[in-house]
Amino acid sequence: MAITDYDAPRRPAVELEDDSLEELKARRTATQSPTADLDEPEGEDFELPGADLSDEELTVSVVPMRADEFRCDSCFLVHHRSQLAVQSAGRRLCRDCA
Repeated sequence: MAITDYDAPRRPAVELEDDSLEELKARRTATQSPTADLDEPEGEDFELPGADLSDEELTVSVVPMRADEFRCDSCFLVHHRSQLAVQSAGRRLCRDCA
């Protein structure tokens, strides 16, 4: 599978028509690297999971569950009562999980 660099500047179509097949092949093998370039994460901006976020501020507003909503006991998402599929043995399941 050939690797394509979509960020490389493109040449006009007129220049491409003038090149021979051998020149194109030689140019292609000269510009391709044998290994794929991997994006390395920058050390200063990279945080591991479970990092200490105690000094961070919550930027999402939390809305309490309304009277016409329920929490699915399988996926733990809050749904409208119209999505309630099964309510047996004290378990509430949404239509997606039922």
